[in-house]
Amino acid sequence: MSHSDEARTLLRALYQTEADLLPDLEKQTLTIRLYHLANVMSDNVIEKFRDELNATKTRFPRTNLRMMFKLGPI
Repeated sequence: MSHSDEARTLLRALYQTEADLLPDLEKQTLTIRLYHLANVMSDNVIEKFRDELNATKTRFPRTNLRMMFKLGPI
């Protein structure tokens, strides 16, 4: 995003959107399913953000569950 105020607005919308937390103990993953935002352009930015987050292979604190972010239905 080219303007920091646009990025802040998008992140604020993302933080206010509900998400599903789907643990899979066999695979040791925690899928965080994000709901679609108000428009396709926002979803496109969130998809890039999601890809960056997933590439980090971050573990959920105090667990061995690797967080996997998804946008929309699984």
